[in-house]
Amino acid sequence: MGFALAWLRNAIIMERIIFARMDWLKETFEPELLSELKKNRVADVGTDTILLSEGEYIKEIPLLLEGSVRVRKMDETGREIILYHIQPGESCILSITGCLNEKQSRAEAIVEGPSSMIIVSAAQVREWMERYRTWRRFVQKLYYDRLDVLLSLVDAIAFRQVDERLLTKLREMQSLYGDSIPITHQKLAGEIGTAREVISRLLKQLEIQGVIRLDRGVIRILKPF
Repeated sequence: MGFALAWLRNAIIMERIIFARMDWLKETFEPELLSELKKNRVADVGTDTILLSEGEYIKEIPLLLEGSVRVRKMDETGREIILYHIQPGESCILSITGCLNEKQSRAEAIVEGPSSMIIVSAAQVREWMERYRTWRRFVQKLYYDRLDVLLSLVDAIAFRQVDERLLTKLREMQSLYGDSIPITHQKLAGEIGTAREVISRLLKQLEIQGVIRLDRGVIRILKPF
């Protein structure tokens, strides 16, 4: 009995900490929906956990509290292209679409670092679209934001050279990580939408020019480019 009470007390404390810390939840969802969200399970998920596999029917979706998740598409040779990233305050629009239409997943979702998320069932996704205006608005915003990202991806792949896309991505990551960018050649190739061998060759050229230094799992920026 004492153990059960201690577990319940700790669960209540954790719930209060989570929801007090996440002001965006209160700003995004109406009180009735917040009450329902507080009843849902909060999961702590480790790096490289596969949340969703291609071809699976979707039974639940993540509402990300902390961390990052990448959504990718892979071809038959194992090459990947990153469709978009899920950040705190967001969910996976492909998963939501699969829930609403009861279709199989067309992509894979992988946790990039230690993450926390509220787990929302497929039944709740469908029910809340009918019941809650703020949930509908949240889903509509996700549609718009992801469409914008995917259009930018199509534009980059169709109209810009790989070396230009690489420099743009390195500048973008430099603004996040500084001059030491923690990323592998394989993952960088997925972000850009090309083969790892192409990225390795271009990075080597930049290293020969003295622009970067390549260490294991890290790209170090030495001079502006």
